[in-house]
Amino acid sequence: MPDRIYFDHSATTPMDSRVANAMLPCLGALYGNPSSLYEAGRKAHSAVEEARRQVADLFHARADEIIFTSSGTEANNLALTGFVEAREQKNIHLVTSAIEHPSILKTCRYLESRGVAVTYLPVSSEGIVEPKVLEAAIRSETRLVSIMTANNVIGTIQPIKELGKIAHRHGVVFHTDAVQAFGKLQIDTRDQAADLISVSAHKLYGPKGIGALYVRKGIPINPILHGGGQERGLRSATENVPGIMGFGRAAQIAQEEMPHDAAKLVEWRETMLDYVLNKIPGAYLIGHPYARLPGHLCLGFSGLEGDTIKLMMLLDEAGVAVSTGSACSAHQKAEASYILQALGFDPLKARGALRVTLGRFNSKEEVERFLEILPKAVSKLQPMSTRLVANTQN
Repeated sequence: MPDRIYFDHSATTPMDSRVANAMLPCLGALYGNPSSLYEAGRKAHSAVEEARRQVADLFHARADEIIFTSSGTEANNLALTGFVEAREQKNIHLVTSAIEHPSILKTCRYLESRGVAVTYLPVSSEGIVEPKVLEAAIRSETRLVSIMTANNVIGTIQPIKELGKIAHRHGVVFHTDAVQAFGKLQIDTRDQAADLISVSAHKLYGPKGIGALYVRKGIPINPILHGGGQERGLRSATENVPGIMGFGRAAQIAQEEMPHDAAKLVEWRETMLDYVLNKIPGAYLIGHPYARLPGHLCLGFSGLEGDTIKLMMLLDEAGVAVSTGSACSAHQKAEASYILQALGFDPLKARGALRVTLGRFNSKEEVERFLEILPKAVSKLQPMSTRLVANTQN
């Protein structure tokens, strides 16, 4: 069998070998605790601070505005819960969208149980948070708006700069979950009006178990973990030095190679989309047609929405790894997607997303092979009459 094709980069990315090499010293000679004052500790501390600068550079941020966490999920929890707990006033209103990652939505539900009022904004049929909808939702007690930069399931990119400016015009702090976008899109803290940004290393060819929260200078945040006071007192725990060094190197590589990677992935994405829509009867795109992540396609197949898991398994048997939706919800794979339902899909159709996400190490040959495999897999699930029409068209 030919090499397997990995087309699920929104779930996670393979680690770049250059990142792995950057981490090797921490698995040997560079073993010190960064909080220690002797030489081994100072060397580890120096490595952590160099990586912090590398991550900050990808934001065009200051190094002291980067707080390392264990994941994007922890960064989201710290951003929302830490922000609320730093406020003394009782009446706090938070605005988010209906299609956020579970780490945002479940944190919001937790905060609601603590007395915080939360508004969940609707989105368009393409998954966009309309600026006028956000404007109308902000009220006098609104203190925080949290809208993701790009959606993990449908790939739609939000008008973050405009949304952030609306929040600031009302004196409201703006947070964005940029886990899917970091390293794929330019994120510039100098002009994007974001005060808090969550990111994760394993989405940009770095290691798992390490993320970060950008906290603009002057934004008060309380810790949600308490202990030795690491990370400016906001994230107590001995630093994950190998993970941090890997994150720094991954961010450095992304800064250098992002334009080339993005151009290549957009070209392949559009080639795939054109082929699928023209060659597979009933195929349709989910999400925005062009305001989407470079290598991201979310596809549906009319009449087969209830069989998407079967389609994914047929592709897996043929050597292709794709997803039916967010990898974070794999244990709920038979359920309707709340994200697709927010786009207006009925519960049956909302089970039918096939997510195909390309990455840095894919090839044109893999794209071509996938476009041979997919129609055959879809055909196995289609009624006989539809297969005959497809064969006539091909």
